[in-house]
Amino acid sequence: MQKSKGITNAKGITGCRFSLSVMSDNYAAMILDAIGRVNTRHVWCATDALSTVYRGTRPHVVEGVRAVFTAVNDGKTHITLDATFSSGCPNDQAADYVGTDTTPVMGDYGASFPVIGKIAFYPLGAADYMEHISAVAQMAEAFHVNMKASHYATELAGDVNNIFAYFNHVLAYAEENITHYVLHAMLSVNSPGLKRSESHVELI
Repeated sequence: MQKSKGITNAKGITGCRFSLSVMSDNYAAMILDAIGRVNTRHVWCATDALSTVYRGTRPHVVEGVRAVFTAVNDGKTHITLDATFSSGCPNDQAADYVGTDTTPVMGDYGASFPVIGKIAFYPLGAADYMEHISAVAQMAEAFHVNMKASHYATELAGDVNNIFAYFNHVLAYAEENITHYVLHAMLSVNSPGLKRSESHVELI
């Protein structure tokens, strides 16, 4: 298998490895059902004993992960999503990649629910990495995502659709400005640690 030359994001490849943790005795069925319900015709996907990988164009990969997280949420069970988005790795391969369709998919999301979580953004190999990290943090306000600085990560809270729209925007920025980058996110829904109102959640 021949490795792709140069930067993989020049070919439009974004990848995400994610794991769902469902705090229920029925966790296996809930996870497999959610993964099985998502339309993955625009992404390459593989599920193993620990996690699932999506590879494709950025908007399709982000939307696919959002769709899985939405599908698994039953509105009452505490569920977490651990996701690592990446593009531009020099050792990445051009294989395991579906098409070049860049049709926007980050529009009408459907289900809406409050989420809390944390993110860490890594602009790898960039001398001005702190400027990129600061720029990414400042983008959240435009998407109505509440951010809070914390040790070794940035906490966030907001509607699930706003958060994934924010992720898509962050990765689009990275495509344009950074050679190799990683966005790691941990999201939690129906957590007992939430303060709830009818329209938003707050970080506590």
